Amino acid sequence: MDIDNLVRMANRIGDYFAAYPDRNEAAVSIARHIEMFWTPQMRRALLDLATTEARTQALQPLVAHAVARHLARPAATHDQG
Repeated sequence: MDIDNLVRMANRIGDYFAAYPDRNEAAVSIARHIEMFWTPQMRRALLDLATTEARTQALQPLVAHAVARHLARPAATHDQG
């Protein structure tokens, strides 16, 4: 999975929801969108990235906030190969 592509997609989602006047509502909406439309593997990769300081800087601040505060870690699956 190309993490740079995931970052780019997450930031595009952030661009869309950044227009919301309420920052917390925007962050919740970003997380909800990712949970609805991304595979568990994609979400896990983004969450793993969010724990890596250098890579987190690639995420827009609103997206980093959404991932850290509102995105739930998907349950582990047996098809992680």
